Amino acid sequence: MNEILDKVRRELMEASDEKTRETGLRFFKEVVSLYGIRAKTVTEIARSNYALIKHSPKQEILNQCDSLWQSGMMEETFVACMWSEKLAGQFVPEDFKVLERWVHMYVNNWASCDTLCNHTVGDFIGKYPGFISELKRWARSENRWVKRASAVSLIIPARRGKFLAEIFAIAEILLLDTDDMVQKGYGWMLKEASKPWQKEVFDFVIRNKAVMPRTALRYAIEKMPPDLRSQAMKK
Repeated sequence: MNEILDKVRRELMEASDEKTRETGLRFFKEVVSLYGIRAKTVTEIARSNYALIKHSPKQEILNQCDSLWQSGMMEETFVACMWSEKLAGQFVPEDFKVLERWVHMYVNNWASCDTLCNHTVGDFIGKYPGFISELKRWARSENRWVKRASAVSLIIPARRGKFLAEIFAIAEILLLDTDDMVQKGYGWMLKEASKPWQKEVFDFVIRNKAVMPRTALRYAIEKMPPDLRSQAMKK
């Protein structure tokens, strides 16, 4: 399997571009490590190489994902996220420890957080909803990315009309957080929940708007009709 990782890294390096790297860095306030590759190209590299390992044992693929995470290179973390998403149907409850370790040890920016949690972690939670209790624990972390992960892991389930009570519970925990990355994360979760549950999310926002950070509030109401947005924004 090591030769596959070498191949992935060689292809990423060959596809890198300094101008793309410099442009990418502008999207982050924190220090990140980039090759400088367009997202479409990273996806193509991930897909073509996964085809070479897709029949390997799940644990071997997870080990390769772990090696990609350890590199600290963002495009490698994206490959790891795409590969782990392919394994979602094979996950068993014990695999949560692997996903949690990645979130706690390696996620250090919004892009890696969202790419991992929207899909791989979200798919896991969809399969094993009992682990939402662990997301609530994440929401109480001191790590900004772990807190954001607790919310963005429910983006896809929210869009599908699942787990409204749990979504509100996590939003309550994060409600007064002063970190804009956390505010945007739970605001985004509420925005997705507003698609199937507009009234319920609107009522939640109105009930909490006196203390809810404006960043989170704006995200939460973004897809609502103008009259509802206007009501929510009134002080």
